[in-house]
Amino acid sequence: MKMNMIKTAVAALALVGAVTTAVPAFAAGEAAKPPKQTWSFSGLFGTYDRAAAQRGFQVYKEVCASCHGMSLLSYRHLADLGFSEDEVKAIAASYEIEDGPDADGEMFERSGIPADRFVSPFPNKNAAAASNNGKFPPDLTLMTKARVGGADYVYGLLVGYEDAPSGVEVPDGGSYNKYFPGQIIAMAPPLVDEAVEYTDGTKPTMAQHAKDVTTFMAWAAEPEMEERKRMGIKVLLFLLVLSGLLYAVKRKVWENVH
Repeated sequence: MKMNMIKTAVAALALVGAVTTAVPAFAAGEAAKPPKQTWSFSGLFGTYDRAAAQRGFQVYKEVCASCHGMSLLSYRHLADLGFSEDEVKAIAASYEIEDGPDADGEMFERSGIPADRFVSPFPNKNAAAASNNGKFPPDLTLMTKARVGGADYVYGLLVGYEDAPSGVEVPDGGSYNKYFPGQIIAMAPPLVDEAVEYTDGTKPTMAQHAKDVTTFMAWAAEPEMEERKRMGIKVLLFLLVLSGLLYAVKRKVWENVH
């Protein structure tokens, strides 16, 4: 009796293990792998392309911000992208911020200041979901770190919309995206050619929009990356010099020992 119970438990555990293993494997195989892109911020000496990131902010502001927030950023952070103090103030002032309460206990509206966080397009998650077919648009601040593939995935998702292949049914309100897990995504294609008119003369193709806004999102997720890399290089150089000194000391100390 006891032996039968043990066999039953082992079989159950094996079944759970098989199901657990099989489900992720199936899900992972549904979407195509986004092609690897060349990014200015890749590698040990990589840095953010400020011009691309500024264009990416423009794409975010004019296209993405209607649905997606970036709640961990403040407008003052834009100075790190090369925006002047006056430009940052103007950008912040273009938004209305709910503040208060005042002396009478009432909330009031005021123009934004650089210290304010990016304004959310919706007052709460329920309102956001209700305006987007029941799906809450995710915050984009850490998106390039939150998704496997990082910047390559985000770029691939933005350019991966296409007509569904024969036999694949796309429900109302959905779109087919070959790089999205499951391939059916609730977000409509956000970018088209000339969706944003660049002021620096860059050709506003859909691919360029996607590249620029992905660069901006990568910066938003890791604004400290460049400083971290500089510190890492300094540490490596210090260790190399220290290793040379230690080797020289060792040779000196043991030079008379045979």
